[in-house]
Amino acid sequence: MANFFKATTKNKAAGKQLTVKIAKLDSNGVGVGKYNNKPVFVAGALPGEVVEVKIYQQKSKYALAKLLQLKSASTHREEVRCAHFFACGGCDIQHLQHDQQLIFKQDKVSELFSRQGIEGELPWQAPVVSSPWGYRRKARIGVQFDKAHNATIGFRQKATNQLAAINSCPVLVEALTDIFQPLKALVSNLSVRSAIGHIEAIYAETLHQENSRQVTLVIRQLKPLNKADILLWQSFSTKHHSMIVIDDGDSKRNIFAINDKHADSDTSTKLRYSLALPADTDIDIHFDNDDFIQINADVNEKMVLQALAWLAPQATDNILDLFCGLGNFSLALAQRCLQVIGVEGVQTMVDKASQNAQFNGVSNCQFFQADLNSNWQEQAWFSDNHLSEDAKPNKVLLDPARAGAEQAVAQIVKLAVEKILYVSCEPSTLARDSQHLLSHGYKISKISLIDMFSHTKHVETMVLFERK
Repeated sequence: MANFFKATTKNKAAGKQLTVKIAKLDSNGVGVGKYNNKPVFVAGALPGEVVEVKIYQQKSKYALAKLLQLKSASTHREEVRCAHFFACGGCDIQHLQHDQQLIFKQDKVSELFSRQGIEGELPWQAPVVSSPWGYRRKARIGVQFDKAHNATIGFRQKATNQLAAINSCPVLVEALTDIFQPLKALVSNLSVRSAIGHIEAIYAETLHQENSRQVTLVIRQLKPLNKADILLWQSFSTKHHSMIVIDDGDSKRNIFAINDKHADSDTSTKLRYSLALPADTDIDIHFDNDDFIQINADVNEKMVLQALAWLAPQATDNILDLFCGLGNFSLALAQRCLQVIGVEGVQTMVDKASQNAQFNGVSNCQFFQADLNSNWQEQAWFSDNHLSEDAKPNKVLLDPARAGAEQAVAQIVKLAVEKILYVSCEPSTLARDSQHLLSHGYKISKISLIDMFSHTKHVETMVLFERK
C-alpha cells in the first residue's frame, strides 16, 4: 500500500500575529487568552489587558505566544525593576504589583483546595510579608563558557538551561546584588576557569566574627585549582571582604579574609543566622555552606513567630516536629513547652540539629532520623521511652519538601493530636494532604500566605488544623 505524506496542521499558525484579551493568569503566572476557542498563553501579560502577540508554537489544544505590544495595560501592571526580567528565569511576576501578587497566590491556593473537594471560604489571615526587594540571602550562580572561552555569569533563562548574563539582581540582599561583574572579571582570568560548575553565594554571620555578616562564596570546582588561581581568589576575598570556599568534591579549602588577613582551614565553613524571639529567647542556628536554609531571613523569622502564636505551645505540651531540618522551629518551640521531638530523614541534619540544641542550651529537645514516608510509629525512636504514654505528642508541626507529607499525614491522624501546623512550599501537595486531614476529623482554623519568594510563582503557606 502506498503511503502518502499528510501535512500536519499543528504548527501552521506559528508566526501569526494577532490581538487577544487576557482573561486570567495560570498557576505559573502566565497570561491566558483565547484564539480559535483555544487557550493562548502569553508570558508577561496580565488579566484584563489587550495585547498584540506572535504565536511561536501551536499545539492541538493550545498555543504559546510572545508578547509584542500592550494595546491596553492593566492598572495592576508594575514597571519591572530588574533589567534582566524578560530573560532571567528567576522571577515570574515582577510586572504585577506586589499586593496583587499576594492575591494571585492566595487564589491559586484556594483553587487547588477546591479541586480537592474542599469547599467554602478558607479562613485566610494576613500574609507574612517583608520587603519584596533585597530579600534573598542565598543563591546559586551559574557559570558557562562559549567556544571562545568567554564567561557568562548569571541565572538560567526562562524555559532553558542556558544562562542569562546578569549584571545586577535586585531580589538579592544588598551585599550580593552587584557581585556578578566582579565574579566574571575574576573567572575570566582563571587558568582552570572551565572547570567551575557553579558558585553558591551566601550572606550570613560566620562563627569567626561576632555579630558580623559577610559574603561566603562556595566555588564548585570539577578539578583542583593551581596556586596562581588560589592567589586570585585570595585577592578577591580581601578586596570584597568575603570568605571563599573551594569545593573540588574531595576536599574543601577555606580562604578567609578578615581585616585583610588570610587564614586557611580544612574544615567546612561554619555559618549561622539568628532568630529574634520574644522575652529575650533568641536562637542561633548554625549551618554549613551546603545546608538548606530559608532564603528570606526576615520572612523566616516572622514565620517562626507566627508558628509560635498559632500552635501556642504550653508548659505541658509534647510537640512533634517532622521534617525539622536544622531545628528552625524545634528550638523556639522547645523553649515554651515540655518536650519537642524533631525528626528528619537525613542523619547529618539530625546531628546538626542536636548540635544547635546544645549551642542554645536547649535540653528538652531530641532529634531522630527516620523515613517519614514509612510507618514510623513502629520505629524505635517513636515506640520506645522517648514517646511513652505520659509524653505522647499532643501537637504536631510539619514542614515538608515540595513532595508534601502524604505518608506522614496518614500516620499523624492516628495520633489524634489537638493541633497540627502545616508549613508548605507547594500548594498542590498541601491541598492533597489537607483533604486527608479534613476527612479524619480536623478543621482548618487559620491559613496564611508566607511571602518567602516575592516576584516568583512559588507559594509558601501555613495552615493550622484543629481537631473537631
